Amino acid sequence: PAAAAAPLDPARVFGDKAAMTRLPIDDALPDLIAALRKGGRAVLQAPPGAGKTTKVPLAMLKAGLCDGRIIMLEPRRLAARAAAERMAETLGERPGETVGYRIRGEAKVSKSTRIEVVTEGILTRMLQSDPDLPGVGAVIFDEFHERSLNADLGLALCLQVAGALRDDLILLAMSATLDAAPVSALMEAPLITSEGRSFPVETRWLDTPLGTKARRTDALVDLVTRAEAETRK
Repeated sequence: PAAAAAPLDPARVFGDKAAMTRLPIDDALPDLIAALRKGGRAVLQAPPGAGKTTKVPLAMLKAGLCDGRIIMLEPRRLAARAAAERMAETLGERPGETVGYRIRGEAKVSKSTRIEVVTEGILTRMLQSDPDLPGVGAVIFDEFHERSLNADLGLALCLQVAGALRDDLILLAMSATLDAAPVSALMEAPLITSEGRSFPVETRWLDTPLGTKARRTDALVDLVTRAEAETRK
């Protein structure tokens, strides 16, 4: 069985170090936390760039929704490592402290790790070894719209575990582009939606076409620099 996680000190972990730029997902976090606290399950639909990957796990940890570790699945190793590194940086730490990751051939976790970002195959092996997921309080399926055999199997097994062995296990599916209503129905969970943020876009062109010997990269840099200077407020 997994070792018990060290007690969380919110004042230490979520002090001034955790200040982050406000992102669209922030508006949906109160409803999401309330839904998970009430029913233990939710589906979050948020557009790319909303901030769900790096803000939701930290918000769940700060809210004290569970005593065990929060496991978040990422479909790719690079994404898993990057998400863990960003969250650790937000807390002023290094990966392997409050936030860690496990991917094939590499792991940065410790007894103090409370959020663990893993690839999908890791969860499948965890469920095969210990079906009741000892020491785990929540499982997040990130980027669920990408759909894979491992992710679908992992969700099915987690729903089975939650129904038969672990009624305290929190389950959250997060999607950017998927029609989340069927997943919400499957999980019997509320659907929380985060609205994206849009900005006006203006197209700018070069005054004259590039010559045949012109360096496109240099011309692009010059154009971007000029446009930035002309539109700076």
